[in-house]
Amino acid sequence: MDITHDVFNQPEPLVDYNLFDGNRPLRDALKFNAPQLATAELAALGARLGSAEMQAHARLANIHTPELHSHDRFGRRIDRVEFHPSYHALMTAATGAGLHGTPWADPAVSPHVRRAAGFMLFTELEPSILCPISMSYAVTPALRSNAAIYADWGPGLASRAYDPALKIWRDKPGLTMGMGMTEKQGGSDVRANTTQAAADGSDAWGQRYRLTGHKWFFSAPMCDAFLVLAQAPGGLSCFFLPRVLPDGSLNAIRIQRLKDKLGNKANASSEVEFQQASAWLVGEEGRGVPQILEMGTMTRLDCALGTSGLMRQALAIALNHTAQRQAFGKPLVAQPLMRNVLADLALESEAATALSIRLARAFDRQGDPHEQVMARLLTPVAKFWICKRGSHFAQEAMECLGGNGYVEEGGEGIMARIYREMPLNSIWEGAGNIMALDLLRALRKADAAAALAHELAPAKGAHPALDRLVAALPTRVEEMATELEARRLAQDVALAVQAALLYQTAPAAVFGAFCDSRLGGNWGQAFGTLGAGTDFDTIIQRALPR
Repeated sequence: MDITHDVFNQPEPLVDYNLFDGNRPLRDALKFNAPQLATAELAALGARLGSAEMQAHARLANIHTPELHSHDRFGRRIDRVEFHPSYHALMTAATGAGLHGTPWADPAVSPHVRRAAGFMLFTELEPSILCPISMSYAVTPALRSNAAIYADWGPGLASRAYDPALKIWRDKPGLTMGMGMTEKQGGSDVRANTTQAAADGSDAWGQRYRLTGHKWFFSAPMCDAFLVLAQAPGGLSCFFLPRVLPDGSLNAIRIQRLKDKLGNKANASSEVEFQQASAWLVGEEGRGVPQILEMGTMTRLDCALGTSGLMRQALAIALNHTAQRQAFGKPLVAQPLMRNVLADLALESEAATALSIRLARAFDRQGDPHEQVMARLLTPVAKFWICKRGSHFAQEAMECLGGNGYVEEGGEGIMARIYREMPLNSIWEGAGNIMALDLLRALRKADAAAALAHELAPAKGAHPALDRLVAALPTRVEEMATELEARRLAQDVALAVQAALLYQTAPAAVFGAFCDSRLGGNWGQAFGTLGAGTDFDTIIQRALPR
């Protein structure tokens, strides 16, 4: 045997497996939140997304990143972004699965929960192409504030077809939309926006304006249209901005450059300028911020779903590797300390999944007053806590693979891509401070405390640490004179809701270990510090991807 070239003890990559069938925590969360939901479509999607073919598309879309072509060879301005064919293959799969605007027109049972599960599964494959998918989902209900535009664009946004061609909306079988809020001087402070909107008459779509200004972050610039903020005579307002105008000409949206980002490589994020670009008012003048916040709620749901999906994929890769890799005479998964790390990661992943799918349920039941309040409370909670845990989670999962996890090549190179992607969901659509303050505002409303108590009531008496935390929450909200402890409050509300959900959806071993560690103090400052009495076998077996 040639010992220098005979390759052994290198795990086979996690490929050609069913992401849905192997995800027991997700399937149990669906049974709890949407018991009537048919899951055959999700199982088929899980099989496709776990295939070698789709994994190859994900790799190629991230290697061959978008390219901006500002002019054609004759010097004419075209402002187009070119993508690798694998990007379009992924977009076709995502729209075909109904992950964009489809739920808003879907009469089936629990369309938003079904879509949330599909979004999580797709994130395991490739998260960055989901940016235009997520925005198309988020803008659809807000677009209803302009009935004429919604009548023309709504069917295309709900269609499961994908057409990347730059042409007028009526000639396309499917449409996508993006958003433009942030400007270089304002960031999250959108009220500081300087882009100006001047009235320019009216037509079949209502009041028309001319926009002059810029956007500092303008993701997915090849979408068919965008909702943007600009200063109108009546104040900051929301506008519909198509790339191709009703007469077939290109709108004056100038792409200045594409962002060179840490991760999210397959998606094109850009800086743009508007040079008397045509736009139409959505809603009322001066009501742009409430209009945008309605969209922000939807994209924040997707941030929680996305990070939960990334956690699940990182955990699945770590479990796949440690089950095959031998060290010191036995598989890594059999080593006591590694078992502690893997079980701890599994608890975190399942808790994130439970909270994310619970939040999606609230959007399916907006006729229910309790669910309306829970959507308002759980959106900032899930966005803050799950996304904050993501980067630490990915680093620990990568460490399970050792040096193999740090390289970009091969099946395990997905871990490096996950690690680069993790910070995005925490930053995008409102960073941690914005989310914590948003929760504080929501909790101070009259019906919030009662709604939260009702949500946590099923787990009363199940664990003393959870009971102590729940009992203290109302007093903490009432006595919080400043916002200095808002982050800690957001953390504790998230942990309490996660624990209550795990009590109802997970085995006793999972619930008990979660409460003992996260709430009871039998835990350190890093993953892999669960108490010795933890039922590691049950927790790890439940999390295995195959």
